[in-house]
Amino acid sequence: MENYYQQFNDFLATYGPKFIGAIFVLVIGLWIARLLTRGIVRLIKKRESDPSLHAFLKSLISVLFKALVIITALSVAGVEMASFIAILAAVFFAIGMALSGTLQNFAGGVMILIFRPFKVGDWIEAQGFSGTAKEIQIFNTILRSGDNKIIYIPNGKLSTGTMVNFSQEETRRVDWTFGIGYGDDTDKARDVLNSLIKSDHRILPDPTPFIAVSELADSSVNVVVRVWVKAPDYSGVLFDMNEKVYKAFSKEGLNIPFPQMDVHVHK
Repeated sequence: MENYYQQFNDFLATYGPKFIGAIFVLVIGLWIARLLTRGIVRLIKKRESDPSLHAFLKSLISVLFKALVIITALSVAGVEMASFIAILAAVFFAIGMALSGTLQNFAGGVMILIFRPFKVGDWIEAQGFSGTAKEIQIFNTILRSGDNKIIYIPNGKLSTGTMVNFSQEETRRVDWTFGIGYGDDTDKARDVLNSLIKSDHRILPDPTPFIAVSELADSSVNVVVRVWVKAPDYSGVLFDMNEKVYKAFSKEGLNIPFPQMDVHVHK
């Protein structure tokens, strides 16, 4: 017992101060790393940089600072850094092979920030989801859907898959197809639609709005309408025009057909 007690005292005398120093470095270092991360991100925001970079750089800088603090703490504890780095490299290689998808997501995030197919605030559609880009993080991009759901899409799939950006262009085209009954006056329908288009200041005069008979369908004569609006006005114009056309056609005696079925009973 005396030998064990002496060995324990020798161990404490040799490694105790190093262990306490390593804990001190770890605690203080993580605190300083947090402050430095916040300061750098605040400085980046003050320079009016692209908001898309903020979340990505914050995550990346935080990880780098924490890794540096941990390595420093291990060095203070007396761990041989050459051997530790060799072991760490082997561990990272094994982890990299196991988490190849995660590394692909990291590379995808870098590609998104370099080529900028979208930025924070854009409305996009990708991987079967649509919403406003809220954050571009190291491994994921966060979308906020129209009904306020938070959607996480891996950057790897987002950077290599098909993506639609609805906010990149300043203007968008709105398309409608309105049906009138056979026997209704197509010229009158065209005049009514032109009047509704001119009364809406959100609809741009250039390019010129397009109205034409597109199809002689089974139960209706279909009239296609195409106009251009500023991108933020798209939804408002789309829904408002549907209501206006319904009321105007009814007032002007233009029928909006709907599918009907006649059933004949033979005795």
